[in-house]
Amino acid sequence: MDAVLPRIVWPDGRRFAFSVFDDTDRGTLENIPHVYALLRDLGMLTTKSVWPKAGVRAPAVVGGETCGNPAYLAWVKELQRSGFEIGLHNVTYHSSTRDEVEEGLARFVEMFGHQPRTLATHTDCREGMYWGPDRVSGAHRVLYDVLTRFRQHNAFKGHVPGDQYFWGDLCRDRIDYVRNFVFPDINTLNPCPWMPYSDPDRPWVKAWFASSEGADCRSYVKTIDERAQDRLEEEGGACIMYTHFGKGFYQHGSLDSRFVALTKRLAAKGGWFVPTSTLLDWIAKARGGHHAISGRDRARLERRWLRHKITNGTS
Repeated sequence: MDAVLPRIVWPDGRRFAFSVFDDTDRGTLENIPHVYALLRDLGMLTTKSVWPKAGVRAPAVVGGETCGNPAYLAWVKELQRSGFEIGLHNVTYHSSTRDEVEEGLARFVEMFGHQPRTLATHTDCREGMYWGPDRVSGAHRVLYDVLTRFRQHNAFKGHVPGDQYFWGDLCRDRIDYVRNFVFPDINTLNPCPWMPYSDPDRPWVKAWFASSEGADCRSYVKTIDERAQDRLEEEGGACIMYTHFGKGFYQHGSLDSRFVALTKRLAAKGGWFVPTSTLLDWIAKARGGHHAISGRDRARLERRWLRHKITNGTS
């Protein structure tokens, strides 16, 4: 029988926990600083991912600003000094060989003073860690291939020893938490109560975390609407929003008014607003370490995610 996970008590009497992992796609100095100014003013510390290396080839799917731009890097470092976490979204916006990944990780340390603690894979980069069909298992893998028309079959090699894109040992030794499944529930612990979890079948990742759906401004505000916020508080849950602050949050010279209103409402509830790794550290400490997910529980997780993917096309 699977272990019963204890309810998490948040620090300082906080009723719930909230974080954001911001995927850096399409983020520029023209759009995302306005989002972070709002978060900073409200005391909501989150995680902003970066590409530490400038691209030398065309983007795998979509690009954005990299730390190769000195002005952008200076702004990101200011975020870090303000208490925001800097995470990783692969080392640049196109596929990178092992040597290129190692160089990118070294640059990250030079820039930010430590290894990246959190990672989300950039879509279609060949060094993706257990990405594409390898995110799921058994029959679910076959279903994933059918849903994606086999476009990603055997495409990702970050976890395959001997391949030029393999960097699994670097990932395991240097990165604490890797993002995988995304769900529409504001309380990320509802669909994935096991996070942060280790997976015996995916040993190159130290621990995995799930997130809540918010790919662009429209889906973000849908997930954190008033009713959802109240339920998160009532449940004493934890939310890790996965989003792209470069996608529609700031347009035509102003922040989206619905996003601003909901963010201010959420901030006023007095939750625990911390970067992603801080939240995951707290959960892991409360449980005495990372939970080793069972095959049965992982199958449940995969089914939930695939249902959401079929319905919404989520990543």
